[in-house]
Amino acid sequence: MTPDPYDADRPLLMRCACGRHDSPADHAAAELRARSETADFEAESARFVEAALVKALFPEDALRRRFLKAVGRRTAMAAISSLLPVASLQAMAQDKGGLEKKDLRIGFIPITCATPLIMAHPLGFYAKQGLNVEVVKTAGWALIRDKMINKEYDATHFLSPMPLAISLGLGSVATPMNVATIQNTNGQAITLAVKHKDKRDPKDWKGFKFAVPFEYSMHNFLLRYYVAEAGLDPDRDIQIRVVPPPEMVANLRAGNIDGFLGPDPFNQRAVFEEAGFIHLLTKELWDGHPCCAFGTSTEFIQKHPNTFIALYRAVLTAAAMAREARNRELIAKVIAPQAYLNQPETVVAQVLTGKFADGLGNVKVVPDRADFNPIPWQSMAVWMLSQMKRWGYVKGDVNYRQIAEKVFLLTDARKQMKALDLAVPEDKAGGYPKFKVMGKEFDPAKADAYVSSFAIKRT
Repeated sequence: MTPDPYDADRPLLMRCACGRHDSPADHAAAELRARSETADFEAESARFVEAALVKALFPEDALRRRFLKAVGRRTAMAAISSLLPVASLQAMAQDKGGLEKKDLRIGFIPITCATPLIMAHPLGFYAKQGLNVEVVKTAGWALIRDKMINKEYDATHFLSPMPLAISLGLGSVATPMNVATIQNTNGQAITLAVKHKDKRDPKDWKGFKFAVPFEYSMHNFLLRYYVAEAGLDPDRDIQIRVVPPPEMVANLRAGNIDGFLGPDPFNQRAVFEEAGFIHLLTKELWDGHPCCAFGTSTEFIQKHPNTFIALYRAVLTAAAMAREARNRELIAKVIAPQAYLNQPETVVAQVLTGKFADGLGNVKVVPDRADFNPIPWQSMAVWMLSQMKRWGYVKGDVNYRQIAEKVFLLTDARKQMKALDLAVPEDKAGGYPKFKVMGKEFDPAKADAYVSSFAIKRT
């Protein structure tokens, strides 16, 4: 990378302070790699992966405790380790052979939601699993979808609802897809143009034009939910346009849109360029909501199970590192450069550390503005499907659980444990914990009633 004294986003000092690396980003990557190779981190990462998956199998602590008391630690570990993906993950820890395919192409959109998938590349986590991965920056979500359907990508960065939509044939040829992990939770915001600083009440947004990155996105569903709670019909009182995330700030500055509910770092970039301000973080609507995911086709998993598990482990290891607050500033240095996000480091750091300017004269501290909890709760999928039904994307009866369990790879622990002749405690929650969106509880067992309860809907 050549120094440019007139580029505000590029530092003049291109080598790192220690002089051993070509850039500060390379220095940060080296430091993170060193941290990842310590015995403490490897043990912590292994615990993180297993704890994440055990939590997925037992979302309620009381259920986990009852199961452990019923069968004992050793039997519980044997039962859990027999389930995909834990068994293969444990095997991969000792044996990295047997990969069906080593050269892989993984698509990503240049947003902070893809942090684990991106950082696994420069930190060598894919290579450590015996994989030669090319992470491919992609212009938009429709292209991601098409390249996955056409098998040009082996795996990809998805918006969490996309595998549901693709599997159902919404907007494309029906192709079974799977969510292996959630890439990020929270990490989005509603950003408005600076001229609208006096219009903080969404009731005043009638006639506004908003951008979202894709129809089948949490951005679209959360924006619709938010304005509908304010009494506006998202299909009649405002306009919602699909705009690729890298083009959102330019459209805001040009006056083509009044605001966007989009991924970071573009909310923060709008503040950085004084084109907009952060109206609210989406964690204020649903704290812990999913946004993006890491996934692939069902066919790829079936044909390349060991390769899939190797990918899975690499991405989960990156998520374990990304969850630690002490790593966030270094991660910002690693993923900010042109090959990945192509954003000013300070913008990325504000998002990942949660210490940021909001464009209204305030500096806020929200450590979990973006987080990287990888569990693909099936109740999340049911909520997304409920919103697809609410707004008319799907018609008629929806078998929520069947679709959620086919697409979101959260193992049905009760069924698998019965197959192993193990004692199975009664569990009405399974992989379906309840949560609240704007204060309203969502019970995944009553999805149709939830849809019917809204005054503004298309169904």
